[in-house]
Amino acid sequence: MVFVSGSDQPPSHRPGRLLGPLWRAVAVFRLAALAYVGYLTVANADLYQRPAVAWAVLALMAGWTGFTWWAYAAPGRRTWRVLVPDLGVTAVIELSTVWVIGVEALTQGIPTMAVAWMAGPVLAWSIAGGRRLGVAAALFMGAVEIVVRGAAQQTATTGTILMLLAAVSTGHVARLAGDTERLTQAAIEREAAARERERLARGIHDSVLQVLAMVARRGARLDGEAGELARLAGEQEAALRALIGSSTPAGGPAADDTVDLSALINGLAGRAVSVATPAEPTLLPAAAAHEVARAVRAALDNVARHGGLTAKAWVLVEDEPGAVTVTVRDDGVGIPPGRLTEAAAGGRLGVAQSIQGRIADLGGVVSLRSEPGEGTEIELRVPRRAR
Repeated sequence: MVFVSGSDQPPSHRPGRLLGPLWRAVAVFRLAALAYVGYLTVANADLYQRPAVAWAVLALMAGWTGFTWWAYAAPGRRTWRVLVPDLGVTAVIELSTVWVIGVEALTQGIPTMAVAWMAGPVLAWSIAGGRRLGVAAALFMGAVEIVVRGAAQQTATTGTILMLLAAVSTGHVARLAGDTERLTQAAIEREAAARERERLARGIHDSVLQVLAMVARRGARLDGEAGELARLAGEQEAALRALIGSSTPAGGPAADDTVDLSALINGLAGRAVSVATPAEPTLLPAAAAHEVARAVRAALDNVARHGGLTAKAWVLVEDEPGAVTVTVRDDGVGIPPGRLTEAAAGGRLGVAQSIQGRIADLGGVVSLRSEPGEGTEIELRVPRRAR
């Protein structure tokens, strides 16, 4: 028989130690820009069409600066519910320039009400959403300034270009900071997992491994089932030592790490298991290689459990250009028709989960061929770029 298996929150709203300084820098920039707007208002108030209203607008800008300082200080508040109004309020203040300052004063080169302060939300959008959203915010504010000036004058276009440059550079720095923080966090987690693995390994070494070694040593001279139990204890001791001695932490390897699958499979060899692997290393992503090795170990466990005391197994690893194939063959009693279906229905999912499930998760295929009295052959084929 043969079986075959097969929001409303921007990215940077999450807590980030490296992004925090960028948000504080934006707050300081807005405060400094507000001071500059205050200086321009004092210097040019006599030329304004409505100077009293200009002071009211300046007070509004001061209040909004304080609000954004508070809002962007906490990662949980850096949402679109603040970012969108921030852009809208700044645009309204900039548009008020025509009524507060007047067209005649603008034609004389008087700066607008928002002037450098209008770059604040552009920087905030760049940090929160990256370069693309930062550029979008810069283009929006640039369009607002062109509307205020009445035409695409050199002053308006220069301001727009400066905001675009600030958006691209700030967004790029924010992205690098986020990537660096994610990599650092992953490294910390792997180090913590490795330390926990070492702690567990010490406990296993002081208890389980010593018991298995004692059973294997004392039962090696016995015959019959006692000798077979000693042999199995020795094989399990070797497998367990290889498992806890692996350099791969329990939390999983890095995504770009590779492991020699042949070395993992060779560790499964024993008196009843023969292994044949290519001369060159069989490299796979570390997580995939360990999953394949665990599936092979599960197949060999089935041979030892159901094949009888004299059953032998052969493991062949084939390294192909686009995939890696591991074949496990034994000379045991074989699997009667319908046995796997009955086992799955009864809750015994060794083949279904330990073998087929692992390989299917990697995007691979499992082929099982077995006849009663003629042994079993399991072929595990995993693509080179395993999931």
